Amino acid sequence: MKNYLEILEKALDKYTSQPHSPYMNRVFEAMRYSLLDAGKRVRPTLTLMFAEASGGTAEAALPFAVACEMVHTYSLIHDDLPLMDDDDMRRGKDANHIVYGEDIALLAGDGLLTLAFEICLCDDAVKAVGYEKAARAAFILSKYAGVTGMVGGQCIDVMSAGKITKENELYEMVNGKTVALLKAGCIMGVIAAGGSEKQIKAAESYAQGLGMAFQIRDDILDVTGDPTTLGKNVGIDEKNDRFNYVSLYGLGGAQILVEQFTEEAVNALDAFENGTGCLKEYALKLINREK
Repeated sequence: MKNYLEILEKALDKYTSQPHSPYMNRVFEAMRYSLLDAGKRVRPTLTLMFAEASGGTAEAALPFAVACEMVHTYSLIHDDLPLMDDDDMRRGKDANHIVYGEDIALLAGDGLLTLAFEICLCDDAVKAVGYEKAARAAFILSKYAGVTGMVGGQCIDVMSAGKITKENELYEMVNGKTVALLKAGCIMGVIAAGGSEKQIKAAESYAQGLGMAFQIRDDILDVTGDPTTLGKNVGIDEKNDRFNYVSLYGLGGAQILVEQFTEEAVNALDAFENGTGCLKEYALKLINREK
């Protein structure tokens, strides 16, 4: 895990350090403020893990891992804006718009989103995996980040304050807002390694279980967590009148669901012949995470 994080941090720094006009310095600074040296790096780490589990290398999958983390970070910057969640803390420090203003924060998110697809199709990516795999990875990222994926889930979230009261509606929102980008990260790793269609489906199943477990654990931590440990404020769902899995099942019932979805994720790893110990350990570690 330490090796994964080290190469990810170096790559994130590299791809946001390209020469640019002095007129663009402010937005690059804002992009780097939210992107670098922060976060759990769940999605890009999974990209690297699945590349190795599929018989490839983490190095070849690195551009796609970076792209996935950029899309995730853009979504966090926009989530925190006053017209969305109106939150002032992220990853243990002031939210982007608190430091740079709403206008630059909006552009920083836009910049990270578009840069992500540039990196998916850059010379490094094509040299590592070829045009066909790079294009397929970019397609997967756009599919799961877009209106039928993460953006769609966020739309449900924004429009549903105080209105979601059924489990199927909640599931659809989480499936878009949280699970979709995890699927992108996992599947891109398999694609970069030239894995089989069976492995792609298994990676998707793993992400489905892990994503649901991750979000439900987040719901629990929004009630029980420590803001200092989490690096973000708690009580946000209650503040915004949002229905979640703790509302539906209580703390104990929600934690049982975390364990059930984690088991589903682990069982999906049977499709891989290479070592999946890290992926299994990663899923199990998230069950009782405190941040």
